[in-house]
Amino acid sequence: MHTGKLVTVKWSGMTHTGRFRKNNEDAFLALAVDGNEVRYLGKVGESTLAECDYVFAVSDGMGGARAGEFASRIAVDRITRLFPRSFRSAAMGMSVGFNDLLQQLVSEIHEELQLLGRSYEECQGMGATLSLCWIRPEWLYFAHVGDSRIYRLPAAGGIQQITDDHTHVGWLRRKGKINEREARMHPQRNQLQQALGGRIQFLNPHIGAVGYEPGDRFLLCTDGLNDGHWDRALNDLIREPQVKNPRPPAQLLVETAVANSGRDNVTAIVVETGFAQ
Repeated sequence: MHTGKLVTVKWSGMTHTGRFRKNNEDAFLALAVDGNEVRYLGKVGESTLAECDYVFAVSDGMGGARAGEFASRIAVDRITRLFPRSFRSAAMGMSVGFNDLLQQLVSEIHEELQLLGRSYEECQGMGATLSLCWIRPEWLYFAHVGDSRIYRLPAAGGIQQITDDHTHVGWLRRKGKINEREARMHPQRNQLQQALGGRIQFLNPHIGAVGYEPGDRFLLCTDGLNDGHWDRALNDLIREPQVKNPRPPAQLLVETAVANSGRDNVTAIVVETGFAQ
């Protein structure tokens, strides 16, 4: 992809409590990061990869009372604090690859949530999922724990889930033992085998890298979005021309998921890559 053209990143994000929950245990994050600073981004925007990288993340908290809300907020807030420090180490030429950087980040969030769970009775058992994308020229690096998801929608068409659901049902689906319909109806679909914090002793995050081309899109979402949409519908809605539906893609996905189901909190971030005009 060495064309000399500037690559753009266009994003939209939205979270919604849903129709039946009283509080929102989801959180999302959009950041621009360079060697000097980290900047929060708005819910909708567009920029280039000329001078900075981009970090997007969604998290779904769990725990009694308001502990789940607290857990997901800690997960995304700690990214803001920890990522620039690690990023500077990598920029200075230290032997820190993307895998080590993301592994360290996830481990520190996990340890902090577990410490809070041990220290405060109201935080006992508190945990969170995390799906994070770090976008650089030509590559997207990701870190993932739980059953939130990251999808890739190649410019050529189709939709691919690039993260593994950390559930037994997710394993059954990956092995081809059940289909999407059976997975959606399975009584154990929400039983997590991996999460940040909680009572998980041995964390095994899914960390990887995906090469992308301008025109590729990526979706980060919590499981509330998947409760309201089949994968095929996600693909159709994200690719729907904005002339036909002027709402930002994340808003379109979230609002239709709430209308279709709304039993859970719903969060989505849609990222589209392209060439600067």
